[in-house]
Amino acid sequence: MKMAMEFTSEEALLTQDGKGHFKRALGLVDSTAVVVGSMIGSGIFIVSADIARQMGSPFWLLMCWLAAGVLTIMGALCYSELAAMFPKAGGQYVFLRQAYGPLAAFLYGWTLFAVIQCGTIAAVAVAFAKFTGVFIPYISNTNVILQVADWKFTSAQALGVLVIALHTYINCRGIHTAKMIQTVFTVTKVGALFGLIALGLLAFNNYHGLEVNLANFWQASDLKGNPLQGWHFLGVMAVAMVGSLFSCDAWNNITFASEEVKEPERTLPKSLLLGTLLVTLIYVLTNVIYLLLLPLHGDPNGVDVVSRGIQFALEDRVGTAAASVIFGSPAVMIMAGAIMISTFGCLNGLILAGSRAYYAMARDGLFFKKVAELSPKSNVPVFGLVLQGIWAAILTTSGTYGNLLDYVVFAALAFYVLTVAAVFILRAKDATRERLYKVPMYPVLPALYIVFALSIMIGQICLAPQYTGAGLLLILSGLPAYWFWHGRAKPAN
Repeated sequence: MKMAMEFTSEEALLTQDGKGHFKRALGLVDSTAVVVGSMIGSGIFIVSADIARQMGSPFWLLMCWLAAGVLTIMGALCYSELAAMFPKAGGQYVFLRQAYGPLAAFLYGWTLFAVIQCGTIAAVAVAFAKFTGVFIPYISNTNVILQVADWKFTSAQALGVLVIALHTYINCRGIHTAKMIQTVFTVTKVGALFGLIALGLLAFNNYHGLEVNLANFWQASDLKGNPLQGWHFLGVMAVAMVGSLFSCDAWNNITFASEEVKEPERTLPKSLLLGTLLVTLIYVLTNVIYLLLLPLHGDPNGVDVVSRGIQFALEDRVGTAAASVIFGSPAVMIMAGAIMISTFGCLNGLILAGSRAYYAMARDGLFFKKVAELSPKSNVPVFGLVLQGIWAAILTTSGTYGNLLDYVVFAALAFYVLTVAAVFILRAKDATRERLYKVPMYPVLPALYIVFALSIMIGQICLAPQYTGAGLLLILSGLPAYWFWHGRAKPAN
């Protein structure tokens, strides 16, 4: 007679060794939700103002967003081959280790923990708090709770820390709770964004930007009206794309959680492609709406949203300015609510994924030993989640994460280039391995990605050397840590 309840294979394994084990709980919808939800934060509502100031052209504003999206899709297609080959926790860290060895992989993981992931978590948490302040005025960066010398701890930072702690707690409970929140919030914010796009398209009587933007559609120019041409134009565009590229970032996070994806060899490539395509479509359409409703050029001293234009939207809140053309004064509340939903879901995806990369580092003996342990109760790396939450909270209260993120786009691009180049390296080194997914148009597509990404990086080096230099220093700061851990490394079994 069979028992009424039977152990699953994972539960049986847990009973035998007393350790936690990853559970494959993320299907195609869940995995795509991680991609989309991690990408869409607050950038699409703000970044267009800075791009508009730098490029001075409606056409080139759209091109900055489209180029960032196309580059992201190309990267996702290349990563899909690697993800299908190595569906292990850690994703990009694992790809770099397989292609280049432990040092390159560690420097990526170090930069990810120090700035890319935790700095982004901090920035998104503060953005959530900032827009919560629209509904609760007490929550503000001007409301100082504690001050020690020049350091200030504000009510907005306090809420940022609390929301990081909440998501860390949720994720410590297990993948099932985290994936439910991720999917629900991603579907909600994608639906809200498409709703705003539809309303914008239907707002025919409020097309304040259509005629004037078409009249000045093509020519890129600086704020003084001087045309941007030649190599200088390419350099300016490379710098202008920092915002759109950062808004497209984190698409690779689903690869960190590969061991929790069902049928990863098939699901990961599909989710990466679907997610990046969807976000690119949303970003480009949203900017089309901005250009229909608002003139790109504006006056910083303008008295209303139309006269200020996209370039000088108040506090760069282009989304709120565009919504106010449709809804009037309630737009501030509507957009604040939309951004709160967006950033809340984004935080969950970032916190879920990041800890799996640190887990892979620790398994190789290149990070704190306890980060390689999975909770026998929740089957997730609880210590890694907590450590990530603590560092993100410190960055939140330091007030320096904004500067760090300025530096990190260059560093992130450098690792993307190395990872895409790994497709070539692993095809040569590991030619006999079965590949259930192969990069389309190989070798043209990965080669084009590398050329385009390197072009953007060169433009940034020429026009913003202070940011690129700092980005390189952030990467190299991991060398002493690598030497420390590598000398003591005892990879987990």
